[in-house]
Amino acid sequence: MGLFPIALMFAVVVFMMMSSRSQRKREQRERDKMHSGLAKNDRVLTVGGVIGTVVTVKDTEVVLKVDETTNTKMTFLKTAIQRVMDETAAVEKV
Repeated sequence: MGLFPIALMFAVVVFMMMSSRSQRKREQRERDKMHSGLAKNDRVLTVGGVIGTVVTVKDTEVVLKVDETTNTKMTFLKTAIQRVMDETAAVEKV
């Protein structure tokens, strides 16, 4: 009778660890899919808060145009891209 609560707590902890692991794997797959789908002229947001337009995509790097008036370009790792901004969100903010 004394082992039942311990076994139940162990089962709950194992379940929580497994569900957390599967969620992390799913998020990693979604990130990898986004990074592999980057294309020229995509508007993106970096983890540092920089918003830019993709100019070129290399194996592990992305060149972003961050200022239209001075044609300023910056190179980032693909892993620094947090999300691709859709055009509807950009229109709503303006």
